Order: sequence, then structure tokens, then C-alpha cells
Amino acid sequence: MATPVTPGPSALNPVGDLWSGGPQCPPDPPPETKQLPELIRLKRDGGRLSERDIRSFVRAVVDGSAQGAQIGAMLMAIRLQGMDLEETVALTQALANSGQRLEWPEAWHQQLVDKHSTGGVGDKVSLVLAPALAACGCKVPMISGRGLGHTGGTLDKLESIPGFTVIQSPEQMQGLLEKVGCCIVGQSKELVPADGILYEARDVTATVDSLPLITASILSKKVVESLSALVVDVKFGGAAVFPRQAEARELARALVSVGAGLGLRVAAALTAMDHPLGRSVGHTLEVEEALLCMDGAGPPDLRDVVIRLGGALLWLNGLAEAQAEGAARVAAALDDGSARDRFERMLATQGVDPGLARALCSGTPAQRRQLLPRAREQEELLAPTDGTVELVRALPLARVLHELGAGRSRAGEPLRFGVGAELLVGVGQRLRRGSPWLRVHLDAPALSDPQRRALQGALVLSDREPFTAPSPFSELILPPTDAQQ
Repeated sequence: MATPVTPGPSALNPVGDLWSGGPQCPPDPPPETKQLPELIRLKRDGGRLSERDIRSFVRAVVDGSAQGAQIGAMLMAIRLQGMDLEETVALTQALANSGQRLEWPEAWHQQLVDKHSTGGVGDKVSLVLAPALAACGCKVPMISGRGLGHTGGTLDKLESIPGFTVIQSPEQMQGLLEKVGCCIVGQSKELVPADGILYEARDVTATVDSLPLITASILSKKVVESLSALVVDVKFGGAAVFPRQAEARELARALVSVGAGLGLRVAAALTAMDHPLGRSVGHTLEVEEALLCMDGAGPPDLRDVVIRLGGALLWLNGLAEAQAEGAARVAAALDDGSARDRFERMLATQGVDPGLARALCSGTPAQRRQLLPRAREQEELLAPTDGTVELVRALPLARVLHELGAGRSRAGEPLRFGVGAELLVGVGQRLRRGSPWLRVHLDAPALSDPQRRALQGALVLSDREPFTAPSPFSELILPPTDAQQ
């Protein structure tokens, strides 16, 4: 079991006093509202923004009185000077309050949970975890995103199933939670509009990697869901936002601490993303593998991440007395078919023909493949030499699939749902020269020579004996009051 870690000082606040319970800054006297240039100057010079200052800035962003240059200047000031815990909590709350909030029946209060991932290659965890948690008695109003760049998006994967509709009103979401227990939907423009504006501005002002801004962006979208517990899967490694585990841990600690400041119980898992998660990458291939996991089968690394994240959530919201008990309940939902049943009901309620939903969830892997979009061609790559598989690098694999149409470079670009790749070998397995190790599904007649070279370069072989691959699950960071339990 990964060792729980409590949050501590971080780059959000290098001094660390607000993270560790040390001396607090005196409360700000009631000031008059500052003008935007004054707020920008204050943060630029290393000053601290009050809650009122932050609310004023966010209000100006939403009502249009803040100019683009002023938004960019404030984002850069935050990127360079950082924010302490109280500032980050205030920014998260102000973003959440900039739009509509989701409201649920009082009886659901302790059942509402969600999961967020910072993005990876082959990451189909949400497709499995949401219905598994619903089968365990949770309500899961999962608001997900689309793929951009080399990472795949949960919404895109689900839209590869004919008829699936990601646009759902709050009333439709409540109906889904009543009938199914889970839904996976896109973010509407009414929810957290300020974050949408700041997100676009961060993308063009080189401030995407600011820890306070990342933290506020992630948590503001979860605060409006009115959750009782949240788990965030923070990826690290060659195909992740954070190459080094230490950087990912810093974000994880910030998410847990800011969540606590907002009254939200957040746990953050650190999971490795050097190798694709599971054996399949690409929209329909990942849907098939998610169904395989809900059959109680499929790749062990995918199953392990699903049950550990789910176990942490069941424990955090009081539905299990220990993480291990929660993990066992999630595993049982995968093995007894109850998670797959919830997935079928979710598909049918979100626009998929009930007959197709039933056939997908009850069919064999070969039958499922006939029901989903398929690529026109397949090409297998062969091992160049004997060796033990140390790693299949996720990033070059994802980049080639992106070129082949599985990803988008700009919002709104169409996707080729059938394009993808199947890993025919696992880490730790012995491979003979000339044996197939990768099957690429593509709509083009064949891979180009540069694409073939890039894919062959992703395969890392060694001469050591075969071994059991380690789990990608590395650490779990818990809220301070839960870390010793």
C-alpha cells in the first residue's frame, strides 16, 4: 500500500507558515476597492492580495471591465510571485462563485464524489471508476474534458460510442444521478465562466505551469459540484504535465490543502505516466479496454489504479472504514458485473440506443469491436532484437497517434475514433526478435518511415530476466485530519 503523506510547505508559499499552522498574517483592515492597476502592482511587487482584492479581480474578468493585457499581467504576477494558501483558497472560491452552482437533494450530501486526472496516455480510469462508484452507493456527477495535444479526453472517448451525448443540463444530470448513480458530462458555459477566461489567457501568456492557478482551476470546477469528497490523479513522468515526481507532489499537496480550506475533502494520488496505462491507446480501443476491466479482466495496472482511487474515495466519504475495504468493494463491483450494469444504464440514459448499450456491455471483445468505429488498416511492428521489455515510452506513441488523427491540435477539430494502438507485450515480459509488439490501427494506407522509427524508438529492451511490472500508483496524499488513519 502506498504510504499516505500529509501536505506541507510548497512553492505556493515558500515560507510555509500558512500551511503548517505557524504565525498568521494579521487580518486586512477593511479597505476601499482597489483599481486593477493597483492590484497588479501589489502582486507584481510581492504583496499579498486580500479576499476582497481577488473577488474584485475575478468580477472584472467576468464582466469584461478587465482588459486582456491586465488579465495577462495579473496572471504573470501570480506566476512569478506565487500565492499563499489563503490567497489560493480565495481565488478558487471566487472562480467557483463566478457562475452557477449545482444543487442536489440533501439526502445525497455524503454520497457525492468525483475524480479528476491531470491527463495521460491510455488513461481510461474515469470510464470504469464512475460506474463502479455508483454501484458502491455513490453519486458521481463527473464533469470531464476533451483531449488536447497528446493526452486523450474522457468526453471524446465516450463520444466514440454512437449516440452518446455529453451535453446535459443540471436537471438532466440530477435525473441521471437518480436513475443511474453517475453521469459523465461536459462543462457548460454557466459553470465557472471566470475559469474559462483565465484558462484561455494562461495558454497564451506562458502561465499554464503556475501552481496556484492550476490548483484554483481544478478545484473551482469541483467546488460547484457540491461534493463530499474528491480524488485527484496527479500524473508524473515522460508523458505527464510534470516530468518529475517532486513537482507533481507539490501540486498534490496544494490541492489537498486548498481543498481543506474550502471544506472539501481532497485526496491526491501520484501515478506514473512514462508507460501508457493499460494496453490500449485510442478512443474506441480504450472504450473496449474499459469494458474489459468492467468484466473483471483487463490489464492489471488499470484495475489497480481504479480500485485504489475508488477505495480512497469510499473511505473519505465514510462508505468504507478503511481504504483497503473501499478498494475491495470497488474490485467486487468490477468482478460481479454491477459496475458494467451501471455503465450500460448510463449509456442508454445519455443518448445511446438501449440495444447498442446492451450489446456493448454483454458482448465478447470481438463482438464489441464490430459495434464501434474501426480504422481501415492495421500494421504490426516487430521487435528489432531479443530482450525484456523495460518500458514502452508513452509520449512518442501518443504523438504518432495524434498525427494519424487520434488527437486534435485546436479545439473543435474532428477526430478519427478508430485510430489507436494495442500493446501486444507488457513491461517485464521477454520478447523475441521478429515478434510483434505493437498493433497500430490507422486510416492511412501505412505508417510513414518517420512514424515507424518513432514508434520503434518507444520500445525499450534490456537483457535482464523477466520481472513483474510495478503498479503506476506511487503515493496517496491525504487531508491532514485523515493522514494518520
